Amino acid sequence: MADKKKFDFRRIKQHHLFLPIICLIVVLLSNLIKTPDFFSISIRDGVLYGYIIDVINRASELVILAVGMTLVTAASGGQDISVGAVMAVAAAVCCQILSGGQTSVDVMQSPLIIAVIAAVLAAALCGAFNGFLVSHLNIQPMVATLILYTAGRGIAQLITQGQITYIRDNAYSMWGSALPNLIFPLPVYFAIVVVVIVSIILKKSALGLYIESVGINANASRLIGLNARRIKFITYVICGVLAGIAGFVASSRIYSADANNIGLNLEMDAILAVALGGNILSGGKFSIAGSVIGAYTIQALTTTLYAMSVSSDQLPVYKAIVVVIIVTMQSPVFQKYVNKIKLNRAMAKEKQRRGNAV
Repeated sequence: MADKKKFDFRRIKQHHLFLPIICLIVVLLSNLIKTPDFFSISIRDGVLYGYIIDVINRASELVILAVGMTLVTAASGGQDISVGAVMAVAAAVCCQILSGGQTSVDVMQSPLIIAVIAAVLAAALCGAFNGFLVSHLNIQPMVATLILYTAGRGIAQLITQGQITYIRDNAYSMWGSALPNLIFPLPVYFAIVVVVIVSIILKKSALGLYIESVGINANASRLIGLNARRIKFITYVICGVLAGIAGFVASSRIYSADANNIGLNLEMDAILAVALGGNILSGGKFSIAGSVIGAYTIQALTTTLYAMSVSSDQLPVYKAIVVVIIVTMQSPVFQKYVNKIKLNRAMAKEKQRRGNAV
């Protein structure tokens, strides 16, 4: 019986989500040092409130971006560093349509659905631009997406004419807030819907298998009849669409389009989320669930550092240190080294046991 339990635990430890989950739990528990009531949850008007709920809520945009970043990484072996800027472009398009070109309005000047569709299409166009550079011109993903990373916020500024566009209509701001009797804030549901829809598409169709195949060996994929260019292009378009959705959620939180701040540095957090989720950044096999766990780990880490009175300017330094430690723990080289130490200890104990028996 004991051997069976030991075997089962060994299988659990070997699961690709084991370390990401352990890292998330450790980061969450570390909040108890400064915030003893971190896991306390209250209910007001049918909505959950608390520090842990705030982490889940604030991570919503990052979760959406991490899903898109996972597909891009798996297919092309590179990362899209323009997603934060694409969020700003989508928010600018959405708010500019809703404001009718004005700086601030109290009532939306156009139907919300039209503005959202336009924002998502603009983001998809940005993703298509990146995808064309990567898949058809064979430009390195980091270099190709650097273009929109640099110019994206400038484009958003041009759309809003250099102003912060405010939409002070509750019908818009409610999408980034909590509504009575919905248990969670609405951004959480956006993240859930995105994860569920993408997961279903990947499992019910061959797209997930195609992405992994192209990421592992694009040349071999071509030989078996896969259009590697098209698959890479599709992943960048999907990544752009998801960045557009994240941009809408982010802008509705603050009921405005702030081109300088929406999605700022979220591209780096999305890449870290993919890495923390145990995904290989060089492409190939991937795990959406791992990236989602990584996104919540990043947000929990950010919340922890703020609770420890770390300023926003110093935050990236401490975050980088912790992330390096976590990624190192998950690396195959480190795990091989640990397993070697365990094996040596087991051999030493066995040798000692035999010596005592003699």
